[in-house]
Amino acid sequence: MARNGSKDQRRIGRPPAGARAGEKVKDYPQLSIRLPDEVKAKLQALSMVASRPQWRIITDAIECYVRDRSRAEQRMVEELAVRRRRGRRHSSARSR
Repeated sequence: MARNGSKDQRRIGRPPAGARAGEKVKDYPQLSIRLPDEVKAKLQALSMVASRPQWRIITDAIECYVRDRSRAEQRMVEELAVRRRRGRRHSSARSR
């Protein structure tokens, strides 16, 4: 069967799965953590039940945790996170 050259064909493989459109998870910085067995088991189970990758569950949990902080703490967290992101951009640009 001949292949159709139309633009509506699907691409082969898994679509990008980043947090925002066009982002790829493989481009995200990695984090290594140690968890008690029971917490790791809950994370794996939650991932299966919710049909979501573990990184998304952890990301959502952090967002919920920040949302439960006071407004002052939320502002401080956001300010520190912005500084950290800016610092990473500048250091990665210098290393090129």
